[in-house]
Amino acid sequence: MAGHSDNVLALPSFDKAPKVLIVIAPYYGAISAAQLASARKVLEAAGATHETVEMPGSLEIPTAIGIAHRQADFDGYVALGCVIRGRTSHYDVVVNESARAIATLGLAGACIGNGIITVENMEQAEERADAERLDTAGGAAAAALHLIALQRGMKKAESGIGFKPGSFHYDAAEKKGPTVA
Repeated sequence: MAGHSDNVLALPSFDKAPKVLIVIAPYYGAISAAQLASARKVLEAAGATHETVEMPGSLEIPTAIGIAHRQADFDGYVALGCVIRGRTSHYDVVVNESARAIATLGLAGACIGNGIITVENMEQAEERADAERLDTAGGAAAAALHLIALQRGMKKAESGIGFKPGSFHYDAAEKKGPTVA
């Protein structure tokens, strides 16, 4: 994901507009609104179309992306949510398991920008949700777009079914030995 660097990649351009699904857990209303605005701004700047679905929490975000990846025709996904540390270890479970599941989906071919922010308190959440920051929701949208561009650019050459002429030769008549098994 993009960060606080001066070397932020320009958004990729596309011959065909990518279709992106934003999956958000709107647990903290103001934070979610800022995240959505930031992600949508970046997607629209690249000419992408997008839809948004809401999930109850950040743990459900990877499952929703997995369902959409298997059953719909989206080119990429943006995961958005906010997890604020509490007094129990639940924070660690949500943070680690949602990140692990998103990474697993990505390794399986889903183009996902992970914008689930993980913070210690509301003040940090408000700072990280700022639409001008490119290391959160806008950066997650940009990451998804870059992955889509990479995937589109690395398509394998189309090949026919079966053997290619001249690529394999086997002549049963040349075989020596018994003719019955």
